[in-house]
Amino acid sequence: MPWSVVIPVKGGDHAKTRLQAPDGVDHSRLATALALDTVAAAAGTVGAGQVVVVTGDPSIAGQVAALGVVVVDDPGGGLNPAIAAGVAHLAAHATDGGVAVLLGDLASVRPADLATALYAAVTHPRAYVPDADDSGTVLLTSTTQGRLVPRFGGRSDEAHRRAGFVRLDLDLPHLRRDVDDEVSLRAALCLGVGQHTAALLAHLMVPDRSPTA
Repeated sequence: MPWSVVIPVKGGDHAKTRLQAPDGVDHSRLATALALDTVAAAAGTVGAGQVVVVTGDPSIAGQVAALGVVVVDDPGGGLNPAIAAGVAHLAAHATDGGVAVLLGDLASVRPADLATALYAAVTHPRAYVPDADDSGTVLLTSTTQGRLVPRFGGRSDEAHRRAGFVRLDLDLPHLRRDVDDEVSLRAALCLGVGQHTAALLAHLMVPDRSPTA
């Protein structure tokens, strides 16, 4: 099944407010690097169809457009309305296949990780992959676009499960490692991160670890 992927990216000074950038690193640049690595991985995933980035940040819009993805303007109102705008774009353009929502702070995710998760999701009308802390959601999928109603927010793992999404407990630490704070950033660096985050945080990289492709 072909999949289209929606990635909401807040951008600007209000992105990733819980994450304190390391000394000497600009917070906005760090948030942008996390997003660019996530988008690059989605764009490079075999079997992924259209990749839609929803953002209200002109700078991010220009940078992700260079990766060959579609950019949709963020209507405001938070994460769930942004996702809804991306899904609506896909519906309006009669995109075939399933739709997946990928959070924009997965600096360690690799194309193979996303491809594996989407392959596992094919057999479920609606599914999700929890984050590393088992409280949030990093990937949300539906084989039918009209049935993807996101419930991101506090404890979205439980909210999506109660809404009928099947939890996929996959051994994919690179996919499940979202970056919300300094601890999770360190964990992502230990796993290996994409080229944008790696270049920005080269002085913090764990020895003998190469950035992910």
